[in-house]
Amino acid sequence: MALAGSLALAAVAGPTSVAGAAPVAGRGHTVDPQDAALAFDSATYTTITVTVDGRPVNVRWYKGICYVAHPIAAAAQQPGGGTTTIPDTACGYQSMNVFVPESAFDDQRAPVYFAVNNSGWRASHLRASIVAGTSYNSSTSSAGAALKAGYVFVDVASRSRGLIGADGSFPGKAPAAVVDAKAAVRYLRLNDATMPGSAERIVVNGTSGGGALASILGASGNSGEYTPYLAAIGAAGVDAKGRSTLRDDVFAVNAYCPITDLGNADTAYEWLYNVLATRDTTGSNPSPEASAAIAAEFAAYEKSLGLRNPDGSRLTAATMLDTIEKEVVRSAETYLKADPAHTIPPLGGTFEITSGGPGGPPTTKRYVNDWIDVDTATRTVRSVDMAKYLAFVATQARLKTAPAFDAVGVDGNTTSGTETDLFGPPSQKYLNYTEYSWNHNDVAGDGSGLDDTGLTWDRYTGKKSTTVDDQIHLINPMDFIGTSADTAPNWYVRHGTRDRDTAFTVSVNLDRALAADKQVEDLDYRLAWNQPHAGNYDVPEAMAWIAEVVRAAGDPLATRHKR
Repeated sequence: MALAGSLALAAVAGPTSVAGAAPVAGRGHTVDPQDAALAFDSATYTTITVTVDGRPVNVRWYKGICYVAHPIAAAAQQPGGGTTTIPDTACGYQSMNVFVPESAFDDQRAPVYFAVNNSGWRASHLRASIVAGTSYNSSTSSAGAALKAGYVFVDVASRSRGLIGADGSFPGKAPAAVVDAKAAVRYLRLNDATMPGSAERIVVNGTSGGGALASILGASGNSGEYTPYLAAIGAAGVDAKGRSTLRDDVFAVNAYCPITDLGNADTAYEWLYNVLATRDTTGSNPSPEASAAIAAEFAAYEKSLGLRNPDGSRLTAATMLDTIEKEVVRSAETYLKADPAHTIPPLGGTFEITSGGPGGPPTTKRYVNDWIDVDTATRTVRSVDMAKYLAFVATQARLKTAPAFDAVGVDGNTTSGTETDLFGPPSQKYLNYTEYSWNHNDVAGDGSGLDDTGLTWDRYTGKKSTTVDDQIHLINPMDFIGTSADTAPNWYVRHGTRDRDTAFTVSVNLDRALAADKQVEDLDYRLAWNQPHAGNYDVPEAMAWIAEVVRAAGDPLATRHKR
């Protein structure tokens, strides 16, 4: 094993917004010259006014704060829906927007709502979730709800897959997104004494790849494995000798459909959609031999985790379907009991599902309920037919190809949008990161796989110079939960019951691992009834949970974290 290729990146440009008074020494931290250059300038902001639930709210917007001293310059032209021209090539992928509602202007106890926006594990250029003149509904907008609650709202940009550097390289390779998120946390902690809000109450929110980023950030707090990467980009709290002098653990994680454990995501996906012949039933099995071979690895992997269900029973491939069924039942019954108006169609009835892309007209499709039987009198579930349930999931949204997450280079595929380009050195467009895809890569000259290297996966990953195994490890929360890393004490995780993008086994495993970690104090996990691959669909519930764990933790100034 070796440090992943993303560490070898050259620092190209200086920060764009770091001027201001030097951070105040204290809270256990002595400021060094590099940290002094990352001072928060409390006087440089723009005041904007938005409307939340019909009431005007004044907000101080601290724009484009570059949270590292040595950001990696990006090319002006970036891929994504065609070609996108970015306005900030110097630090647009390593900066943040900080929005402070007037109720928190002088409040150093307010929670910090830390939003990561890496859908599909893709690079996230700086965005502004809060826009002057916009009206927000706190029941549907997490940004509006955060402002109403008096929280500091932070949009965090980060490097990740798809990013093209100014030198033509690919500087977003794993674990770049995690390193950048940690650097942003360290910036907040460095400047905690001079910024509104409390760095001891950081709540990380993300969906899909962002949910995965939130999860690994929450699981790997203060792990020394990231220190060399942090030093390379000039993150706060790394001294001249390469030692960490600041913490990067967080208070809470609010994650939706997290695409975690990528190294085993293909195995989980193929097992789930082959164990009851879902691919065959729904006509979504273009590569049956590949699916079967990938699925065959699941039992051994699941056993290796050593997880248990809440009743103490072992979580294995043999018990996984029953476990998922129980989670579906719990989801349905929680939904029914939450509101008397909530209903689930009877057997033979119809599910009506409305969807639509941004700017497009909504479309409604109907699906016969042949899989869940509900007692309307007791508002409880009588039974769930798992084969028909999985077929429903795979019908309302067609299954991914096989492999689902590491398809580039396999069977001549060079155009897939799977996460293969998250891995490899920055000089290489992609690198297969799973055993099956590596051994079945047949694209000559791409530098990946047995065909180009002459090495099987086992032989390749056995070399000391190999970095892809480090990359897989450093973005996987399962490798850090229950270890010496400082796991976030509070977790709110949701995964939609209609989500066909990642296997339900992934979030179940994450939940069971967190439940066994003694550092975790509040764990709220559930499959979200009738939700697809999406997030922030339950803003009132999530915000109520955040408010409660913040209340339970007490005064952040009086109960300073002592990890």
